[in-house]
Amino acid sequence: MVVLKAASPPVPSVNKINNGFPCSNGTIKPLITPSPSSFINLDQGDPEVFRSYWRKKSEECTVVINGEDLMSYLSDTSNVCWFMLPELREAIQRLHRVVGNASAGIDKHIVVGTGSTQLFQAALFALSPSDSPIPINVVAASPYYSEYKDEVEILRSGLYRWGGDAREYDKNEAYIEVVTAPNNPCGSIRRAVANCEGEGKVIHDLAYYWPQYTPVTQQYDHDLMLFTFSKCTGHAGSRIGWAIVKDIEVARKMTRFIHMSSIGVSKESQTRVAKIIGVICDSYQEIGSSLDPDELFFEYSRRKLRERWEKLRAVVDKSNLFSLAKYPKAYCTFTNHTSESYPAFAWMKCKGSIEDCESYLRNLKVLVRGGKRFGVDQKYARVSLLSSDDVFNEFLTRISNATRNRE
Repeated sequence: MVVLKAASPPVPSVNKINNGFPCSNGTIKPLITPSPSSFINLDQGDPEVFRSYWRKKSEECTVVINGEDLMSYLSDTSNVCWFMLPELREAIQRLHRVVGNASAGIDKHIVVGTGSTQLFQAALFALSPSDSPIPINVVAASPYYSEYKDEVEILRSGLYRWGGDAREYDKNEAYIEVVTAPNNPCGSIRRAVANCEGEGKVIHDLAYYWPQYTPVTQQYDHDLMLFTFSKCTGHAGSRIGWAIVKDIEVARKMTRFIHMSSIGVSKESQTRVAKIIGVICDSYQEIGSSLDPDELFFEYSRRKLRERWEKLRAVVDKSNLFSLAKYPKAYCTFTNHTSESYPAFAWMKCKGSIEDCESYLRNLKVLVRGGKRFGVDQKYARVSLLSSDDVFNEFLTRISNATRNRE
């Protein structure tokens, strides 16, 4: 029998130990608090920021899997996505009903994948014409997610190729445009912008369209929408994403791609994700009770990100070295309040004579992702705000000290 929990057990209070990674034998491999001389990694969007919430919910999210469970490749042969567990499909539909960010009703087809990365490849395969003599172009408006270009080019596919910035695309050829909303890296809400004579298809990557990151202003109903559990709840290690697809033939082709690349998706992960989604949705059904707001995941995670943005803006406002993007306020249909966005990443720009923001921060022993990876100049850098508290606070200390040292 295997027992899965949503988070690791509480870690003993030991000097200079912060949280930790659970090992297969039930022990905890500790994370060491960063010292002033060590590098801190804010390049990747590893969502450690939500760990403390799920530690409190550990018992509620426990899943018991017996030795004979989940052995078959098959799950529901009546469904287009035959390897998706029915309970996961129902949980995803329920989550979108609760949040109101996307239409996922019975008229839609849900395809589960090993994170949205696999689903992105599946979507490219499904939308690419199989009889074209040349690959279809894949475009995205800069600054675009840094991995899109590599993910398009890595297979050297004869079906599709990277076509660059969607705003500059002017070929009279078919294309696929990727629209990321909120955008990674800059956090803005995007729409399709390619303006050319070629026939265009659109993939909407909505990984961060959750109320902790941005006001939910409408329920999207696009032809093909991608979501990922890692950004919704922080459970990146479960490697679960899903696509909501209108066209059954597109859904079938996406399922075919996943079948050929991995023969489905881990049922253990699907079971865990369905359980955790259920815990989230159940808590909102109890909202009329005396439940502490911090017991509600989206309220807790939104507060954590808001506090981080407030601290970061306070430091940057005193600085003559950096600037940050600003976001308009909007009414959120989920929270019933007007607020601004609190993106998962800070899109920082270096001022004055600093031409390479990534290199400048690296000199401070802070690893970030430079603007060139996103299709813009090196004065910009993407900084993850999803790290542990110790790492985030060390980052604030370093950029504060850098400001004082240049005064």
